[in-house]
Amino acid sequence: MSISVSNLTKIYGAQKAVDDISFNVGKAEIVGFLGPNGAGKSTTMKIITGYLQASSGDVEVSGIKVDTNNNETKKKIGYLPESNPLYHDMYVREYLEFVANVYSLGDAKQKIEKIIETVGLTIEANKKIGQLSKGYKQRVGLAAALIHDPEILILDEPTSGLDPNQIVEIREVIKKLGQDKTVLFSSHILQEVQAMCDRVIIINKGKIVADDMLSNLQKGKEGKYYVLVGFKENISADRLRSLKDISNVEQQTLSGYKLETSNPENVKKQLLELSLQNNWNIVSLQSESSSLEEVFRSLTN
Repeated sequence: MSISVSNLTKIYGAQKAVDDISFNVGKAEIVGFLGPNGAGKSTTMKIITGYLQASSGDVEVSGIKVDTNNNETKKKIGYLPESNPLYHDMYVREYLEFVANVYSLGDAKQKIEKIIETVGLTIEANKKIGQLSKGYKQRVGLAAALIHDPEILILDEPTSGLDPNQIVEIREVIKKLGQDKTVLFSSHILQEVQAMCDRVIIINKGKIVADDMLSNLQKGKEGKYYVLVGFKENISADRLRSLKDISNVEQQTLSGYKLETSNPENVKKQLLELSLQNNWNIVSLQSESSSLEEVFRSLTN
């Protein structure tokens, strides 16, 4: 595993910011790390990156223990913190050259130009960082995290403050990087999580309350899906309740229904058969699962 967290705990005074959590993240996996403010996300990320010491537990990065080989693990990680600290008086290339020298990189100029192009900084590369918009400052932070070609990316709110177009661009960069790197990122924009990752870890009050594939989480605790069907005619709800695998029927419009089920494909098949038998006209038919927002709220409220 690229990241291995075992029984991790961090205590501040009488408060457990992180409470005995464990999880693994593998190579070429993009995992969303979610939770309310104060849940322990940033604390966990800082411990993984070696910028904060755990009270107890173990963290390994590419098989190397963080607490005993901090300098080695930092070489493996690209870290974009939520605060994204930058030197505003430095020019973009100057700053990236400074970061490259910290990592003692060879062919620094070539790598700087490549990373500037990768994160979409080309048109702003000749400016001082302090002159850049929030979105381009985020790109500079991401470029600094990537300059040494790390195996692992830890990104804390990487799209914070970006406009919709910038969010899409950074999303595509992260998805491309995730093809051969391990990516653990936090975000309060749940649509971004759905667009970028298949697996989600949710932390609440220092404890992990969910760690699963997004598709499984969206089924809900009872594995429920919904089928939305609309007819041209007015159909009795009782006729729909007679279908197999239906646990609830909700009439949403005069001829539109929301059917709760554990087997949406079978229900859609039955609806098509029923419409043929009764000469009904189906004008819309689709299945849906719970949104990530609904899952998040149910697990953290």
